[in-house]
Amino acid sequence: MATFTSKRFTQLTIDTVAPEARDLAGDILKISSVGLAGPYNVMLRSPVFADRMKKMLDYLRWNSSIPMRLSELAILIQARIWTSQVEWHAHYPIALREGLPAHVADDIKAGIRPRNMQPDEAAVYDVCTTMTQNHEISDELFNSAKAILGEQQIVDVIAVTGTYVTIAMLLSLGEEPVPVGKPLPFPEKARSA
Repeated sequence: MATFTSKRFTQLTIDTVAPEARDLAGDILKISSVGLAGPYNVMLRSPVFADRMKKMLDYLRWNSSIPMRLSELAILIQARIWTSQVEWHAHYPIALREGLPAHVADDIKAGIRPRNMQPDEAAVYDVCTTMTQNHEISDELFNSAKAILGEQQIVDVIAVTGTYVTIAMLLSLGEEPVPVGKPLPFPEKARSA
């Protein structure tokens, strides 16, 4: 995702969001580091979708079977693949806070397979990147990941990585920028609208 000089959607506020989405917007404001900006500014254009997506995100971010460290790894993988400035900006510090080693995240940002990953990190990385690139994984990779993660965690990893493809697409659709004054994670991809 590039950086943009203007957004495609006017920034919503609690007062300008559709009346049927006002309670949802209030719930988002309680947990969002970007308020109603970022993907929420786009999602709230479709209140039923936004409500269901928030419920999915609540499960995937805080209640899934995978540790937050691995969830954030899956998110960073998609942020890099999509060159999603906002997604990376939001999730890089969370990933580090949740225990993902900085060198793993930094290697992903550099576009290389991270060195010295833990076995569960390698399983997540390989499943997410292979599924994204090939739209399938081999029996060998499935069995290897299953031995490390278990069945539910493999499913939850795919749910996280797929959901954050959707988030990256929403951010790109809306040309949502990183917060004013913050550096771009991928300055080489910056462009004006």
